[in-house]
Amino acid sequence: MTGRSLDKVKEAMSKIERTGPQGTLSAMQLDVTDEASIKAAVRHVELNHGKVDALVNNAGTGCRDPDLKTRLTECLAVNAVGSALVAEAFRPLLLQSNNPYSVYVSSGAGSIHRNLNPSSGRFEFDEAYRVSKAAQNMIAVREHIEYGPQGLKVFVMSPGCVVSNIRGTSEDERNAWGAASDSDIAGNTILAIILGERDSDVGKFVVRDGLYPW
Repeated sequence: MTGRSLDKVKEAMSKIERTGPQGTLSAMQLDVTDEASIKAAVRHVELNHGKVDALVNNAGTGCRDPDLKTRLTECLAVNAVGSALVAEAFRPLLLQSNNPYSVYVSSGAGSIHRNLNPSSGRFEFDEAYRVSKAAQNMIAVREHIEYGPQGLKVFVMSPGCVVSNIRGTSEDERNAWGAASDSDIAGNTILAIILGERDSDVGKFVVRDGLYPW
């Protein structure tokens, strides 16, 4: 488990451990906007594990700054550039696995098709977030095309509107003013991907009950 704040990662890990999960967890600091942090994380995993079987690129942010350039810069830095740098850095360790998975947690807001058809989903996100998620989708597609032939199984996954700090830390913001679903639903979708239950959808935009169009 990784995050910008190691203390917060450890706190989240402790909550999970109290539920009695299978296997073990470990905490590691990783800031996707800091290349030194990414390299240190790769070194740590390489020394302690030697390979990566599944990489879940789950870092994400929105921005409410009134300045468009600021919103675009912040969203792209995390959602697109950060995802690309983490994927590139960990890819050699993924390719050491006999069955590697690269999962990008994206959003239906990044689907061009859905943006052209507002009736297909919620449309509360601003253009900067949408642009950054569309860019992330393209990064994943390019990884699928280039490294899929080497055995890397790449997925783009939309969790839907779930309980999250991405909108803010108040209860209303975390719960999207009552519209958010339990994050376990999205977690189980990711788990299904990693367990191979969605292998027929490799290289596609996966949601809980099917697929999204690009």
